[in-house]
Amino acid sequence: MAWVCVTLSAFILPNVAAADGLAGQLGHGQSDFGGVGIMQTPTARMNPLGEMSVSASRTAPYRRYNVFLQPTRWFEGGFRYVSVENRPGPLYDRNLDKGFDAKLRLLEETRYWPQLAVGARDIGGTTLFGAEYVVASKRWGNFDFTAGLGWGYLGTASDIDSPFGWLADRFDNRSANSGSGGGELNFGQYFAGSAAVFGGVEYQTPWDPLILQLEYEGNDYSNEPQDNDQVQDSRFNVGARLAISDNVELHTGWQRGNTAMAGITFNLDLNGLDQLKNDPPLQPLDAAPQASWAAASQRLNENAGMQVERISRQGDSLTVTARPGRFRSLAQSEGRANRILNAQADEEIETFRFDWEERGLPLRESVHDREQFVEAATSADHEYAYRYGIYTHARLEDGTGETLHQAPAQRFNWQLGPRLDQNFGGPDGYLYRLKAQLSAEYQTDPNGWFSGSMAWTVADNLGNYEYIANSRLPRVRTFVGDYLSESPFGIENLQYTRTAKVSDNVYAMGYGGILEMMYAGVGAEWLYREFDAPWALGADINWVRQRDFDQRFDMRDYSVWTGHINAYVETGVEDVLAKLSVGRYLAGDIGATLDLSREFDSGVRVGAWGTLTDAGDDFGEGSFDKGLYLTIPLDAFFTFSSRNSTTLRWQPLTRDGGARLSRRYDLYTITQERDLDRYWQQYDTMWQ
Repeated sequence: MAWVCVTLSAFILPNVAAADGLAGQLGHGQSDFGGVGIMQTPTARMNPLGEMSVSASRTAPYRRYNVFLQPTRWFEGGFRYVSVENRPGPLYDRNLDKGFDAKLRLLEETRYWPQLAVGARDIGGTTLFGAEYVVASKRWGNFDFTAGLGWGYLGTASDIDSPFGWLADRFDNRSANSGSGGGELNFGQYFAGSAAVFGGVEYQTPWDPLILQLEYEGNDYSNEPQDNDQVQDSRFNVGARLAISDNVELHTGWQRGNTAMAGITFNLDLNGLDQLKNDPPLQPLDAAPQASWAAASQRLNENAGMQVERISRQGDSLTVTARPGRFRSLAQSEGRANRILNAQADEEIETFRFDWEERGLPLRESVHDREQFVEAATSADHEYAYRYGIYTHARLEDGTGETLHQAPAQRFNWQLGPRLDQNFGGPDGYLYRLKAQLSAEYQTDPNGWFSGSMAWTVADNLGNYEYIANSRLPRVRTFVGDYLSESPFGIENLQYTRTAKVSDNVYAMGYGGILEMMYAGVGAEWLYREFDAPWALGADINWVRQRDFDQRFDMRDYSVWTGHINAYVETGVEDVLAKLSVGRYLAGDIGATLDLSREFDSGVRVGAWGTLTDAGDDFGEGSFDKGLYLTIPLDAFFTFSSRNSTTLRWQPLTRDGGARLSRRYDLYTITQERDLDRYWQQYDTMWQ
């Protein structure tokens, strides 16, 4: 799986405009296990906000593939796969173990005090390499020193007895690993048992790309997982990091006094991810007017990215009713539209109004003073007054007044392009399907539309899939291999969807048809979302039936009612959005899913979720489900702006417990522009 992310990083890095990368920077190297560290040991350092590091290393008999993220300034998290070369797995000639890590910064470095952090490796699951640590780092000139205390895999040298034994008896001895069941948290392990000292130093050489490393590790390799003990001639390790570009780094070392290490790291700044754009230039303020309002509407579409539905006039106000089109920032669309309207409108017009809607649902209105905009566009001295003169409010009614232009309905659109389906994390390794996908949509009216997509497989390795789960639940998701391999051609979606605004803050949606690759049926969703409120509450209810493996129109015998109550909260902490869903899942089990995510300034969103249900022992391996995802705006790849995005997901196992229906549309996403924080955070794009 890590190689997928490496490939993605390698594709993105040469094509994005970004500041100097982290490669070759003191204190920002990735350890063999992933996460900021030296080699075998972590440090208290954190990467900049939004940094993603994808790395791979080999120190026989271990190969490690790591993906780590910095979602906040004080928290680092990530996951890895460890391939144990001399231990066979269920399907292959080597064992593949997966694990999650987390590190929390407790104190920032000052002139006199070091940076302090606490962390854990291989949380939950088999915890073959489970460890906890407290670590401090301090920089002096070209040296970065680290010292820490480790438990578990980081503390097998047992330099000291349990330092926390005086607090409670449970800290005296470390419990056994969670075992082959996996997925469970073993609180009896954390910070328990004897501990060992570890530390090290990095030195920035006079040659900027090169950093030298010396480390003293707390593992003596006398208690390796799977009775795989290794000979250690020395607890000291030496190594080096060499930057070969701003974002790519090679690392090598000599560990245990007898074993070579080699690795590579790709860094990607998700927070600053951007691509130089070749969008149409801004229209000059003194541009000539268009020949008609119909031509002006077309100009708004092409230059401002607004899918205009109506242009109207009431008194001294000009109103444009439109759907968001090209630009992710509505402020950017409005700034460009102001220029077009200023050239088109007569002198009596004093105010420009933008009524935004999506899928027939009115969302909000922005009101701009024409004179203040012209002054701000002419001189930065007037920009402050203009910015704080913009008025935004909930759009409660359809626009009135004289219609200057009514755009014809754009009823049909389609697109054809490649798509990569991935399923990874299980013992069968990485599965993929590269396909050509044809998608189309026909709009019956502003609130209703037919949508569909068909796919043809170009290349895949789905023959590697093997179902080995031990769940006694209905197989609602673990038939994935059968769906992906049964036929090279399939209908993935064919549904009718309809929206409605029930009241000022209540939205509704109904849908029916082929809803996803595995299920067809009918459903409805309801959402209560006040204008510019940090929370929303909704619910969905669905009756679905399992589709046949060939993904045509035949159905299997299994059907189920499924649905959830969904609560959304903008926490106000590091821009984190929390979503809690409670309800019934596809296998009939009842439980809850917590999803935490944040969106960076670049539009990239990273998130993690976990699901716990009443399935108990029937759930299968781990007793709960979990996963990570990364949503990247497509305009990060291309030279033109776009509101579309693509999502990469990582899930350790495909389970039947906690499985949810994959709905194509949801009301919270459709109504996202009711959140004004997005608008003001993107205000500077008004002039782009």
